[in-house]
Amino acid sequence: MSTGHRTDVVLAADGTPISFHTHRDSGGSTVLLTNGIGTTANFWRFLSDDLVVDHTVVHWDYRGHGQTPVSVSGDYRLRTLADDLARVTRRVMERDGRPPVHVAFSMGVAVLLELYRNHPELVRAMALVAGAPDAPGAGTWLFRVPGSLAALRTAVALTTPVVPLVAPVVKAFLRSRLPYSLGRMAGVLQAGASRHDIDEFLEGVASMDPRAYWQTLRGLLGASGSDVLPMVKVPTLIIAAKQDMLMPVEQLETMRRGLPHATFVLIDQAGHAGLIEKGPEMAAAVRELLGSLP
Repeated sequence: MSTGHRTDVVLAADGTPISFHTHRDSGGSTVLLTNGIGTTANFWRFLSDDLVVDHTVVHWDYRGHGQTPVSVSGDYRLRTLADDLARVTRRVMERDGRPPVHVAFSMGVAVLLELYRNHPELVRAMALVAGAPDAPGAGTWLFRVPGSLAALRTAVALTTPVVPLVAPVVKAFLRSRLPYSLGRMAGVLQAGASRHDIDEFLEGVASMDPRAYWQTLRGLLGASGSDVLPMVKVPTLIIAAKQDMLMPVEQLETMRRGLPHATFVLIDQAGHAGLIEKGPEMAAAVRELLGSLP
């Protein structure tokens, strides 16, 4: 990812200091990047390096992620993260008074759509990358059995107290050589995912407060934003990764039907880590969206 960024902080409603990072302010219009759960900044490096030439690129950290500390109130609900994003957006708008183009990845798609629900005036256009308005797998074969998604949410809630106990073992596993190899063998990671990039991501997750990660996951599993889709009036790009095993293309196709005006791009040989596996192709798709805006 591009170097030489400036880090600022905006206070959330509960006083949590939310960090956001501006990369090489070019004087151009602003592109605001919203992460997936646990995602580290290197996932954005291809997109950022492409856009900083003529745009001001900003990315921000969720509660308990990156340079943002754990939530002061213990609140990691999706609507709370969306309010954090609203505050970051208003702050970056102070530069030129215009709403930014939002690019969201994975969980960030649900967060961005929740922002749009309450504050459409803060969104000039959006690119939705490998993410959906609802919980991962909702409406697909993964959860066709009635009550299965609700059962998963309950199981995650019930296991919350044991998370600190198993965290040391999980952290040791994440820092080992095994996850990358297993991911490649299982097809979760495609050939374009370098070990260095995945190791950086896994180290970021391993360094997190485990309770912050788990509560954020609970917020993601509670995502339910399909009702927002008919409200969306801004230019929209949907980018799906053809080999994505964590966010099925089927779910993004459903979102596409809910956003008939959106441009849909399917990237081959890309899994859920498509931002680094096929970074140049994804950057080109976002740049085309930016080029189409007045």
